Amino acid sequence: MTADDFAQIVNIVNLYAVATDSHRYELFEDIFTDDVHLDFGAGAAIDGLAILMPAYKDIHAVFSATQHMTSGHTVKVDGDEARCFSYVCGRFRRKLDDGEGLFESTGWYDDALVRTSKGWRIRKRISRMVTYTGDIRVMQAMPDVDTNYVLSSLFEEAEAGTVDFLES
Repeated sequence: MTADDFAQIVNIVNLYAVATDSHRYELFEDIFTDDVHLDFGAGAAIDGLAILMPAYKDIHAVFSATQHMTSGHTVKVDGDEARCFSYVCGRFRRKLDDGEGLFESTGWYDDALVRTSKGWRIRKRISRMVTYTGDIRVMQAMPDVDTNYVLSSLFEEAEAGTVDFLES
């Protein structure tokens, strides 16, 4: 792995936060492959960039602000394939009938990337939530989204062999 590979991969993971929080979903073309698979746990998943972009637009439209912060990036490169494991903290703000509500969650991203002619792209993302706090009504504002969140722990997922980064 070169320092350039590491920097490009971390930049792609961080660009996701900027694209999401700024509602610039066209930037997803610089982040994900066309056949991307996102697994949010508890059966929630999105397949394909063409579905991801409008879905995110709809999902995030109800929030007055979001803030996604990634840290602790750990990267492995094997030729034209790579893995990146990072921690994420997400904040979601929404106007409610009785004022502004805030919801915060922490968790991780377990990303599989491929080198393309346009640079590194995320082909698969596993996203898991470890904790949450705040006003759950902020998240209940989204129709058809189950807010009975399943919380994970990294050590339990690792023991179960479901953290691809640790298995690679």
